[in-house]
Amino acid sequence: MESWWVTGTDTGVGKTLIAAALVHALARSGRRAVGMKPVAAGAEWRDGALRNEDVETLIAAANVAVPREAMCPVLLPQAVAPHIAAESAGIAIARQPIEAAFAVLRGQSDAVVVEGVGGFRVPLAPDFDTADLARVLGLPVVLVVGMRLGCLNHALLSAEAIAARGLRLQAWVANRIDPAMAEVERNLATLRHLLPAPCMGVVPHMAQADFRNVADLLDIGAITG
Repeated sequence: MESWWVTGTDTGVGKTLIAAALVHALARSGRRAVGMKPVAAGAEWRDGALRNEDVETLIAAANVAVPREAMCPVLLPQAVAPHIAAESAGIAIARQPIEAAFAVLRGQSDAVVVEGVGGFRVPLAPDFDTADLARVLGLPVVLVVGMRLGCLNHALLSAEAIAARGLRLQAWVANRIDPAMAEVERNLATLRHLLPAPCMGVVPHMAQADFRNVADLLDIGAITG
């Protein structure tokens, strides 16, 4: 059984794109692969049920049919910080239901890619954040670095936070979210030198990115070898 936690240097850096691409690449390798979004904030009613675009993307990438409530045990309507969205919805986010949902996915697949919320440390409850959840699940981390001004600081701070929680940064992916970023190659060289894990892919800026195409750019051997 293989599982990973996908986090980002910030919100809006392409975590879902990379997580779905990983699921797709793992499925193409012959594994029964599925994605998980333990907490999703921001949903709309569609076909009589709440739907979140990130969760729908992960479902599309998987080659295993699993219960939606296992893929996303906490689905919140409001697109704000999850602890605020939970308070507004009268919901308390707890670890146990998420752990139980993860166990369901592990029992029905060979590989689970778990996508976090925002960056590595996002509050879920007064005494519980996404870093705690990654530690509870005990997963190695894949860091999505949004390539834009400031990414070096964000990436290095994220790596330190991951290590401080006793977790292993197994690989990172560079996602060019700012097509006008200056000195991209030199920034990539700096990240390759300073981050304590291999780069498993560099994703160019795409006007309409598709996880199927991005999967071709990722070296899953960096996390499965």
